[in-house]
Amino acid sequence: MIPLPSRNVLGGPLRPCSMAPRTGFFRNGHCDTCADDLGCHTVCVEVTEEFLKQSRAIGNDLSTPRPEFDFPGLQPGDRWCVCASRWLELLEADVSAPVILSATHERTLELVPLELLQLHATA
Repeated sequence: MIPLPSRNVLGGPLRPCSMAPRTGFFRNGHCDTCADDLGCHTVCVEVTEEFLKQSRAIGNDLSTPRPEFDFPGLQPGDRWCVCASRWLELLEADVSAPVILSATHERTLELVPLELLQLHATA
């Protein structure tokens, strides 16, 4: 059986989030997911300095390179697939990162309402 293409939160094809740095649970540039992705790395964001700083403060350092995990460390302006619950947690702490809806996997909607994503969307 051929798997169906991944869909975004708007119901269209899932667009790439970032190839440089290469993001995603599968490091394929997309916020694809599967049952093994317990963190639900499905929200494509453009990280900001504030987002990176607050994420580090709550235990998720996205700035420091970790080559053993094929992770280059992020800079403000980079796009990255983040965990839906982590994005929501930071939003509740008044820290948001702009969301790229066309590159955000539909599974995100299990945790975050579309309306909330749309409020924080960027082009």
